[in-house]
Amino acid sequence: MIRIMTRFVCLSEPQAGSGLGDIATRALPDPIGAGDPLGPRYRLYGNKMWISNGDHELTENIVHLVLAKIPDDSGRLPSGAKAISLFIVPKKLTDTDGNLTGERNDAAVAGLNHKLGYRGIPNTLLNFGEGRHPVRGSSGAIGYLVGRPGEGLKCMFHMMNEARIAVGLGAGAVAYAGYEASLRYARDRRQGRALTADGKSAAGGPVRIIEHPDVRRMLLAQKAYAEGALALSLYCARLVDEVNTAPPGDATQAHRLLELLTPVAKSWPSEWSVEANSLAIQVHGGYGYTRDFAVEQYWRDNRLNMIHEGTHGIQGLDLLGRKVRQDGGVGMRLLRARLEMTVSAAATDPELQTYGRSLERAFQALERAIAGAWANGDHLEALASATPFLRAFGHVVVAWIWLDLGVAAGRAALSARAQGMRQATRYFHAFELPKIYAWLGPVEDRSPVCRDMRDEWFDA
Repeated sequence: MIRIMTRFVCLSEPQAGSGLGDIATRALPDPIGAGDPLGPRYRLYGNKMWISNGDHELTENIVHLVLAKIPDDSGRLPSGAKAISLFIVPKKLTDTDGNLTGERNDAAVAGLNHKLGYRGIPNTLLNFGEGRHPVRGSSGAIGYLVGRPGEGLKCMFHMMNEARIAVGLGAGAVAYAGYEASLRYARDRRQGRALTADGKSAAGGPVRIIEHPDVRRMLLAQKAYAEGALALSLYCARLVDEVNTAPPGDATQAHRLLELLTPVAKSWPSEWSVEANSLAIQVHGGYGYTRDFAVEQYWRDNRLNMIHEGTHGIQGLDLLGRKVRQDGGVGMRLLRARLEMTVSAAATDPELQTYGRSLERAFQALERAIAGAWANGDHLEALASATPFLRAFGHVVVAWIWLDLGVAAGRAALSARAQGMRQATRYFHAFELPKIYAWLGPVEDRSPVCRDMRDEWFDA
């Protein structure tokens, strides 16, 4: 059995990261490839970078999925992202049964990216068609077209949207690892004395640092961020299942809600899990800043998640520029309906009903911000503060999820686990949700501060 590792899409290029329309990798029809049983055959020429696991010796073969453009009749590359096609480019060629033919394809490692984190896998620069490994008599990496010409992004996003949920899930998992590590440390480490009511140190020796209120604050924040991120990711994973298994009407609703939440599922865990890992370092004090403890690695590893599979800026533009208004805003209406179900359930709980009312006000603030941002239809004005909007939107969604968890915990026996969930709900609504109003103000007012800043002023 041939072991094959299929890579994610070889997308980025040195001159084109997120700007897909500017990629310059060329795919030329192979004149001697007519009738190839594996499908339409091309020769690829170009450079790709940021390719995780782009080359290694753990498998017998690696299959790359490469985005490239097919030149027009004049030999020029078409402009724009809609001209991109997708190709299967193996490191070693195979027959129709997947058996190696013994031929090395013209794809070679040009270098390694030396990363801040994620050091367990190599990150490579790849050259296609440079002639280092001529194949079947000429240079040019042999690749096979996936789908039809110009459908590269359409094919890619079958993978990309679920990959974005996976990024959020991974971020939350790393945040949780840091939370558990700092919780263990806080229970073991003794430092400082407890304070009495008059502000003096109590008698006795040093106390465990978990006894200090500020350490409990940092631990509680980590719990709220990490478990909130995991709950959001699992909710979106459930929507993916509903899209594929639910009755048609329910599947359509799940698809529309998933479309709305995917930018949030990727970005919110990415941002706030890094903050959780930063707090884990803080709980450890000076030890957290050393390699003697794992929390510094968690922070380094998690920092990538705000960048790959679409940066925060891209997710914000997608959310405010497209998703909240898509199909007449149906996704927002579906989200509101589900949020209102949780608010209704919380209304029967004397403590949580206050949080339900504040959540309703927060969602109304989101709606006002959307209306204000698009009041004059100017995209430049509307989208200048897309990232603060994304941050606020994510906080509202996670506040809803935490309220739902708090309601569920209230129905269960008040175990330590249930009490912890209720306390995290209290924390998020008291400490985190109020932040959204500062973030949404510039969105609703279409603040010109950032977009009017000039290059030459930064050095002034």
